[in-house]
Amino acid sequence: MSFVVVDASLWVARLVPQDVFHDSVRAWMDARRAEDMELLAPSLLLAEVAGAISRRTGDVQLAQRAANQLEALPRLRLVEMDRALLREAAQLAAELGLRGADSVYVAVASHLSIPLITLDADQRVRAQKRVEIINIP
Repeated sequence: MSFVVVDASLWVARLVPQDVFHDSVRAWMDARRAEDMELLAPSLLLAEVAGAISRRTGDVQLAQRAANQLEALPRLRLVEMDRALLREAAQLAAELGLRGADSVYVAVASHLSIPLITLDADQRVRAQKRVEIINIP
């Protein structure tokens, strides 16, 4: 089984049909499911996705359902944000100039030595100095 850290930007694109990246992200995720790949994200993912969907759609119930659905996905493993992970994220934020939440995803990928996939161009450019980045075709 292979692993990849999936940033909130992909989950939002996957869960919001109107998102410009919805179809490509859906196809990528379907292909990974067929490959038996496990997707990882820091537990911060739930709040990030709920907030992004609520802001985009104005639908609080949709945002809450999205977070609940993510939490229940069998192929998504949420990584708890303990003190060691947060210290690594802080170091990466300072070293690479990452935004706070972005640094947590990079820290998970770095700590576990697995790739990161994100739609955030700034995060991609900065993170590639420390972790392998996967791009959506």
